[in-house]
Amino acid sequence: MTKVLVTGGGGFIGSNLVRGLLERGDDVRILDNFSTGNRANIADLDVEVVEGELRSYERVHNAVRGVETVYHLGALGSVPRSVQDPLTSSAVNIEGTLNVLLAARDEGIRRVVFSSSSSIYGISNPLPLKESMPPDPISPYGVAKLAAERYCVSFSRVYELETVVLRYFNVFGPHQDPNSQYAAVVPLFLTAIARGEPVTIFGDGEQSRDFTFVGNVVEATVVAGQAPEANGRIINVAAEAPASVNTLADTIGAILDKPVEKRYEAPRTGDIRDSFADVSEARQLLGFEPRVGLDEGLRRTAEFLLG
Repeated sequence: MTKVLVTGGGGFIGSNLVRGLLERGDDVRILDNFSTGNRANIADLDVEVVEGELRSYERVHNAVRGVETVYHLGALGSVPRSVQDPLTSSAVNIEGTLNVLLAARDEGIRRVVFSSSSSIYGISNPLPLKESMPPDPISPYGVAKLAAERYCVSFSRVYELETVVLRYFNVFGPHQDPNSQYAAVVPLFLTAIARGEPVTIFGDGEQSRDFTFVGNVVEATVVAGQAPEANGRIINVAAEAPASVNTLADTIGAILDKPVEKRYEAPRTGDIRDSFADVSEARQLLGFEPRVGLDEGLRRTAEFLLG
């Protein structure tokens, strides 16, 4: 049995990862301040919960003590939130990550797996996006994630702390909150279409995203905690199957057998036009294969969210 820490374990992806780790037989500790996470996500799980801020080195250090692997998913997500409040986004996503890395170094932790974001690529790179391409983030959130990535790579080189950076692409699935002020597009569309309400689309709706079911992400992340060749690497985790926002809405309508009314508004500041990953590195280093596609993932998410 491996003792592991999941920062942000009360959140959407974090709580799904916790379930995956428990199924593997790991002993799981969670660090979360529940500012965006939800205690209900982990209420039925046999885990140790440490409440605290990533911005507190002391709290992070206490949470890290005694574990073998740290899965660092704790973050202040959302591009729009970072545009509104770049200072807090920076403090949590950069300084919080640095605290995790320092605590892991000081406690002799074997490996830190860090969840980064496709937002670091920006708009200047050709598609599909590869890890070797120069990052060019637009939003403060993307900038913060890139800085945190570089700290991870630095610690693997300077302090011999094993680190793996995973760049997640537009993750969706069960336990994603449709009621948050910064809710993601999939739960927003699912709940709106189910109620017969119009969906709001920013821009013309033809912008594409590599919508990735959370189960695929969990599989890659669990493996990244152990895969020997992944140390010091940056790895895309995505479905490798882009879809437009219009297509997403129409697909949800078909799954729910509901009509879809679309309302278009101006594009949001900080959003990129198209995002589509090459996951060759994940296949090679993690044995990754995105087994659950968009349609099946949406069906599972709808079943969880709508009952």
